[in-house]
Amino acid sequence: MANKDLNKYADKLVNAFLKNKIITAIPSKYTKELSEAQKLRKLCESKIKKPVIGFKAAGTGIPVLKKLKEKEPFYASVYKHNVLKNNKAVKINKYTMGIELEVCYLINKNFFSLKKKVNKNNIKKFITHIAPCIEVVGYRQKKKGIKTLGDLCSDFGANIKFVVGPKKKYKNNNVKNLKTNISNSKANQSVNGNTNTVYINPMNSLLFVLKKLKNDKIKLNRNFFVFTGSSVGVVPILGRGIYKGTISKLGSVTSRIN
Repeated sequence: MANKDLNKYADKLVNAFLKNKIITAIPSKYTKELSEAQKLRKLCESKIKKPVIGFKAAGTGIPVLKKLKEKEPFYASVYKHNVLKNNKAVKINKYTMGIELEVCYLINKNFFSLKKKVNKNNIKKFITHIAPCIEVVGYRQKKKGIKTLGDLCSDFGANIKFVVGPKKKYKNNNVKNLKTNISNSKANQSVNGNTNTVYINPMNSLLFVLKKLKNDKIKLNRNFFVFTGSSVGVVPILGRGIYKGTISKLGSVTSRIN
């Protein structure tokens, strides 16, 4: 019976994801514990035939993990239709939680042929590009706030859209302790951050995701993105208009929020 109910809720979430709808909140028994939320996430992802273009890490802030009593972040698939080019617009609704600024990596598909244990040294040769990106996060359910990481994980990692800024060729870039800022001048809003809030170093977040992909035997027949988590927390969207995110030494990314 439990499996039947899980399947029913997965179908509802998948339908909301594909048709951009908002549904009644999924019962907390399927989302409260991260282990249960992972089951729902994986079941939902197995039902979607749209192409996966990458993976996101979430819950990469150490204070957030401590507050929610979790030992590690989680990852979720990111679909091609949810990744936009720089300056593209994103439509929001009242269940949109906010906007984030992240470091993202483009990884060569040859990573999936790596036979050795994944570590910091052997993943660098697979990184082709690096870029700043904006993520708009929110639910497809009538719920607000973050009570558990499972809330995010179970709803496609709470990803609405990514907007990827200009990509730079990766040259062993050090992204630890870089100043970041996201702002909307029209809304008189400006929030400072730092890449050291991303699992201490976005490279740690990248390593976490790639290890999980290996452990879960995930493979793609394409180069793919890894989105490492927010450097500014979840910033509330105070007004429509253009949000600009800047990461020192990496560059800027912009998106119009409608």
